[in-house]
Amino acid sequence: MSGIYPPKEFVKQANFRDPAIYSRAYENWVEFWENFATELEWYEPWEKFLDDSKAPYYRFFVGGKINACYNCVDRHSEMRNKSALIWEGENGESKSLTYYQLYREVNALARGLKELGIERGSRVALYMPNIPEAVVAMLACARIGAIHVFIFEGFSARSAEYRIRDSRAEYLITADGYYRRGKLINLKEKADKAIESYKGIKKVVVVERAGNEIEFDEKRDVLYSDVVERGKVDPEIVDSNHPLFIMYTSGSTAEPKGMVHSTGGYLVHVYATSKLVLDLKPDDIIWTTASLGWITGHSYGVYGPLSVGSTLLLYEGAPDYPEKCRTFEIIEKYGVTIFYTVPTLVRMISGCDPSLYDLSSVRLIGTVGEPIEPETWLWLYKDVGRERVPVVNTWWQTETGGHVISQLPALTPMKPASVGKALPGFEIAIIDDGGKPVKPFEIGHLVIKRPYPGMMLEINGDPRSYIQFYWSKFGKRIYFTADSAFMDEEGHVWVVGRSDDVLNISGHRISLIEIEHTVMGVKEVKEVSAVALPDRVKGSVIGLFVVSENPSEKTGMRIIEEIEQNIGKIAKPGLIVFLPELPKSSGKVIKGAIYDAVVNKKKSEHLSNPEVVESLTKLKASERGIVVL
Repeated sequence: MSGIYPPKEFVKQANFRDPAIYSRAYENWVEFWENFATELEWYEPWEKFLDDSKAPYYRFFVGGKINACYNCVDRHSEMRNKSALIWEGENGESKSLTYYQLYREVNALARGLKELGIERGSRVALYMPNIPEAVVAMLACARIGAIHVFIFEGFSARSAEYRIRDSRAEYLITADGYYRRGKLINLKEKADKAIESYKGIKKVVVVERAGNEIEFDEKRDVLYSDVVERGKVDPEIVDSNHPLFIMYTSGSTAEPKGMVHSTGGYLVHVYATSKLVLDLKPDDIIWTTASLGWITGHSYGVYGPLSVGSTLLLYEGAPDYPEKCRTFEIIEKYGVTIFYTVPTLVRMISGCDPSLYDLSSVRLIGTVGEPIEPETWLWLYKDVGRERVPVVNTWWQTETGGHVISQLPALTPMKPASVGKALPGFEIAIIDDGGKPVKPFEIGHLVIKRPYPGMMLEINGDPRSYIQFYWSKFGKRIYFTADSAFMDEEGHVWVVGRSDDVLNISGHRISLIEIEHTVMGVKEVKEVSAVALPDRVKGSVIGLFVVSENPSEKTGMRIIEEIEQNIGKIAKPGLIVFLPELPKSSGKVIKGAIYDAVVNKKKSEHLSNPEVVESLTKLKASERGIVVL
């Protein structure tokens, strides 16, 4: 399978254009990572690059002292006229902060947070939309050594409550409201519900974003504007392995797991890959379309770009609202140079004509999230990039912290829909159930065979799951990604999906088991199986196959309501099918039989109740809504 080589004009100005980088990193991976680490500012140098004596609890840059905020803000603050952040709200509002202004705002909030009692090791939940104050809050926490726990604003109160409670957060920063598709969402109301039964929150800081009417507890709540205090706060000098943040992700259980990420190793990882993969430079404007509540928003929407000294573009609402082509309008308006997005958004805007917009500022496009189809990739390359910019398709996870597999834009031939090769400094493999490498183009388990600086420190409060999910299938020195993939003869990788029950929707990881657990809370439901169904726009949607005492549209609406209340609208199913029983073998529900019947129109021969799939084969894979069979 031949590749498309990077445009010559891009190669001339790229950060990395010597192919020897792969061999050098392979021969001395320690030196490779340490070279990037020395480009950051350390208060004390590390004594040891890696401590693997307690594998799989790997620790990087042992003994080093650092502060993430200092590296993202202070060391660039002398660039008084250099933009650090540009923000646009869905309703057209805009705001920008230079690095010096960001420095002052972060210091002001950090001082105020300390006055509230927040200190090194305090856990601060951030239940916030994509607004400048959210970036300031992340950096202010990092400045004083507090651990931030960012919660996606679209999550329900119950989902937020779980994350606040599980992380043992003591403080909460939120906003009165935000805009989404023209609607004003009362976020403070959701935040209040989230902490209603949790008594661990000492103070709630409220950003006055939308000016909507809110409930205000005089003893507990304080306004953001009353918290900030002019002045400076010295950055807290923390150990390299001091936790920077906890990010929750869906895994193969009903409950999300909190991934704890370090300060030093994580920052080195995202700094290095921002330069390697996204080719970031200080004069770039990068728009990472993900919410700050997801790992992409953290790594390549804040910490990576700011550590390089680039400019962030932050957008509050839906990038296809109120006009379908608003994404291109924003790129044109602000002169975005690096556009990093998800395949779902690309499909949503594929009906737009890019030639109607001046996209000449764009010099690199990146994708992340669910697998991208070749035709979607080619549209990005030909129509949006006009065959003059590389399109890097990246693979990584919340757990890895940063990029692991991708094209190096000036060096790696691009193959439509491939995520490229293992990056320099990483060692991956695709193996079978017995741990042996599979042949080229054979699908197997994608694993990482060597630790890497940005990897999670642990799962918050759950060492058993940390070992069980990631380090048990192939041992304590091979990281099990739970993704299935295949590789060609040249080492290029194609990820085909999850080998566990996790679904990628619009770049958001959703646990199908968590959804099933929630649906069983509806009293009319006797059994349920959640299955990923293909979707032209989103890549995948959730299909629910339900056995119920009352199979009806009313029950279907109750199921949707239960999911939205307990998880959020991002987990809303595209199709709910009521049927007399689920296909089973030896008493176990066979999800593959459901998928094969609906999508491939195949009838499984190994079921104890094969008649069940007969009716499922009559369904269209593109059908949406509530269906009673």
